[in-house]
Amino acid sequence: MEFTHLGRTGLTVSRLCLGTMNFGPHTEESDAHLIMDSAHDRGINFFDTANAYGRDSEGNLKGRTEEIIGRWFAQGGGRRERTVLATKAYAPMGDWPNEGRLSALAVRRAVEGSLRRLNTDHIDLLQMHHIDRDTPWEEIWQAMEVLVAQGKVIYVGSSNFAGWHVAQAQEAARARHFLGLVSEQSLYNLIDRTVELEVIPALQHYGLGLLPWGPLRSGLLGGVLRKEREGLAVRSVSGHAGQILEANRERIQAYEDLADELGLDPAVLGLAWLLGRPAVTAPIVGPRTLAHLDTAEAALDVELDQKTLDRLDELFPGHKPAPEDYAW
Repeated sequence: MEFTHLGRTGLTVSRLCLGTMNFGPHTEESDAHLIMDSAHDRGINFFDTANAYGRDSEGNLKGRTEEIIGRWFAQGGGRRERTVLATKAYAPMGDWPNEGRLSALAVRRAVEGSLRRLNTDHIDLLQMHHIDRDTPWEEIWQAMEVLVAQGKVIYVGSSNFAGWHVAQAQEAARARHFLGLVSEQSLYNLIDRTVELEVIPALQHYGLGLLPWGPLRSGLLGGVLRKEREGLAVRSVSGHAGQILEANRERIQAYEDLADELGLDPAVLGLAWLLGRPAVTAPIVGPRTLAHLDTAEAALDVELDQKTLDRLDELFPGHKPAPEDYAW
């Protein structure tokens, strides 16, 4: 396993982050425990979850994924000590006021709930799952400072922030002599490259690590067309993902053809591309099975040459930093 620092911190994390959103809804608890054990065996020490993960088909059972992880930690054997644990707060966990978003009260309640479900006394990386436009940064940072002082949270990160939100957060933290954000979790893959305009430049300026979620765009970059032809079940081709597939079918076919030329699984190609992008600390891979984890690990051994990178840019054009992307 390869390791790196998370942003400008001294925290050492694996170059793959184990995403756990499938644990509960799509992966049974026993299989989830096997996947987490296997991740440790491979050297993956960075796990990502969220308080809202684990909903069933009717939107119930929020928090189930954290509970699955908590019961895995309870088995001992150094499981918690060997894990850099990231979770998130923002999503409403109930119908009563202050059960979601980022007020000082809501953040405190979210952290206490996550600690209980995760069966731990601290969260290594607490991430704000979304920007809260109704809560001032002074209130947010005061709440985070208290949690850090109490030892309940070590680092703070963001998720789904725009570039100017990152700048707002960091300047407010600087005024308080607080470390502020250390990472941002954004949608980033060959199909979705909007973060290259302003988010990535902001992260580079402030020294934040980038944790791409959706690195294979719901499986669309994981060989979806080949699986269709082979009659394999593909969970990702319904709803919004299905619309994206139809809008990009020719490009995705060309992408799969390129992967075949290179002798690579399409998923390996997509992850290898991300691992070489500026500011990327660790793509968040969300395996439903151990085989998915095998595929993700294989990407660490692939270094793409410039010719391949140019061909990928032709298929999925990216962005220069703003404003040069759209102005002189």
